[in-house]
Amino acid sequence: MARKYSRKASADVERAMKKRKAGTLKSGGSGRKVTSRKQAIAIGLSEARREGAKVPKQGSKKTAASSKKSVSKTRKSAKKTKR
Repeated sequence: MARKYSRKASADVERAMKKRKAGTLKSGGSGRKVTSRKQAIAIGLSEARREGAKVPKQGSKKTAASSKKSVSKTRKSAKKTKR
């Protein structure tokens, strides 16, 4: 079976994880220190993507706020139909 991520992508993620553990990994926009494991992996994959490594495309971002809005809309429509 083919590799999902290239070796270069794995190396970039590993480097980002080491920087996070050392406390020197910064996020892009705000420049804050990254403490989350998931965020460090995302940064490593993003850098690999920029360098042209074999990395699958990013999935669609679904925020908590937008999913809450859709839930409230469906609940409102369900209440209207009961009346």
